[in-house]
Amino acid sequence: MSEITDYDSPWKEALEAYFPEFLALCFPEVHAGIDWARGHEFLDKELQQITRDAEMGRRLADKLVKVWLDDGSETWLLVHIEVQGQTDPAFARRMYTYQYRIFDHYAREVVSLAVLGDENAGWRPTSFGYTRWGCELHFRFPVIKLLDYWKTWPVLEESVNPFATVIMAHLQAQATRRDDAERKVWKWTLIRQLYERGYARQDILNLFRFIDWLMALPQELEQALWQDIRAYEEAKRMTYVTSVERFGIEKGIQQGIQQGIQEGLQKGQIIRGREAILDALETRFGSVPRDITHHVNQIENELLLKRLLRQAILASSLAEFARLLTDALSTEEHAPHTSPCTSG
Repeated sequence: MSEITDYDSPWKEALEAYFPEFLALCFPEVHAGIDWARGHEFLDKELQQITRDAEMGRRLADKLVKVWLDDGSETWLLVHIEVQGQTDPAFARRMYTYQYRIFDHYAREVVSLAVLGDENAGWRPTSFGYTRWGCELHFRFPVIKLLDYWKTWPVLEESVNPFATVIMAHLQAQATRRDDAERKVWKWTLIRQLYERGYARQDILNLFRFIDWLMALPQELEQALWQDIRAYEEAKRMTYVTSVERFGIEKGIQQGIQQGIQEGLQKGQIIRGREAILDALETRFGSVPRDITHHVNQIENELLLKRLLRQAILASSLAEFARLLTDALSTEEHAPHTSPCTSG
């Protein structure tokens, strides 16, 4: 499978904004062993070069981060985040592929971490290996399963760690996928908690963007939610998420998607656009019906893929996206086509 487009995902943004907080909440042993006073450095371009021809599969975000140990030495840390609606039998092998390629490139220790955001409670890959004729390979990597955090939901609600909000938004986005009214209730609950926890204004905007992306609502409910936000801010005499900033958040999401899809499509790799659409749908709505997958995989028009990716992010349901897809394909089918070889 070809590499999917590295569009500007909410998980990617959350990791960039709150990497130390992410480790503190999800991998505390790793967090405790890092000298945070020396900072950390994201190596996204280097990771893309190292794994360019690897079989990536469906993943929402992956990160390579340079950190220093608290004993003064340095190590490379690979954080591989995969959020998907279906299990992936090649996941453990891919984790190993990342591991050995990065080690071979840098000749440094690599710590590989995995976060599983799918909805299959029994799928928990933690190792890859084989043995034959005395030759043995055994690679293990730490894993957290986001579904497990349902058991400690009250702890997440009391936590001031910003990444607790990221996990709660992810779980509630999955839980309310088929209930828009319930989704509005939880979306407003999570947004209100941002104010109640006393976060700085920029943190509120960062986390609002993450919640807003994952927990999309039909327009009528979005408008009602926005009225709740305005009323709350007026009652508390605070103005954090202004109308201008809300527009900027929506525009920024679309610009990030557009930039990512263009980087892939301009190279003539149509399959990247298809995979980006299906990945966005799986992240937001879970398993994608076969007919939608089939139709998306038949598209060869780059401009159509760009439009459909935006709709995959903004549609309030799979049914709405299916209608948009049908309309788009119908329009495409009846559109006049001009051969590039036609003389004028």
